[in-house]
Amino acid sequence: MQDKHKGLERREFARLDYVVPLACKVCKKETISKILQGYTSDISQSGLLCRIQEKVNKDDIIWLSFDKSVLSICVDLDNRCLIYQNGIIGRAVRIELKSDGSYNVGIQFITREEKNPTHIYPEAHCLKNSDYKDEET
Repeated sequence: MQDKHKGLERREFARLDYVVPLACKVCKKETISKILQGYTSDISQSGLLCRIQEKVNKDDIIWLSFDKSVLSICVDLDNRCLIYQNGIIGRAVRIELKSDGSYNVGIQFITREEKNPTHIYPEAHCLKNSDYKDEET
């Protein structure tokens, strides 16, 4: 398989340094009501790197809310990514424990064009149900 990205930057989209407050939720029944706080570190059209205090797991589906109004690439994000309740849905693809006990979390945005998104919707659906009295997932 030949790598289509050559040179020092092998990513499809360039990353921009972008540090703003971030709120996020892990889309699972036991964590959906807990808002996690942190900061973005950098962003591209396909994902972002953020720093949060709580541990998340690789492949967790995460709802992210941050100020997107100042970035021109965010027009592309709104057109390309899965948006729910003014937040972007993404998947944790990399988790790195930092020396201060916080975590750098690499998030890949989930796009509207993903070939098999059926595994996403049941988890994203739980964003609607934050009370979970006696509901089954």
